[in-house]
Amino acid sequence: MAEDTHLYRVIFHNQGQIYEVYAQEIFQSELYGFIEVEGYVFNNRAQVVVDPSEERLKGEFEGVQRSYIPMHAVVRIDEVEKEGQARIKEVKGSVMPFPMPAAPRKGHDN
Repeated sequence: MAEDTHLYRVIFHNQGQIYEVYAQEIFQSELYGFIEVEGYVFNNRAQVVVDPSEERLKGEFEGVQRSYIPMHAVVRIDEVEKEGQARIKEVKGSVMPFPMPAAPRKGHDN
């Protein structure tokens, strides 16, 4: 991997499941309360055993240039040296969203 390229593992909660994906770029969105994820990376190595959750993610994110993920859905973001296997896991127990401050109200004096 080139020195100036970064790779991130993004783990987030989506519709009762935990998604773990790999992407080349992540940044705070101009949309309040969202992060932007670009450049999805999927394991392209030939494998004898195919993981159905990774295949589902490839199909779900095929053609997606950028995703906007609510900050409260993010469980963890790691900068990693190499990609792992993208996957979807069922939630076991409870996932607590990160507390977010209320959006500033425009036009109101406080």
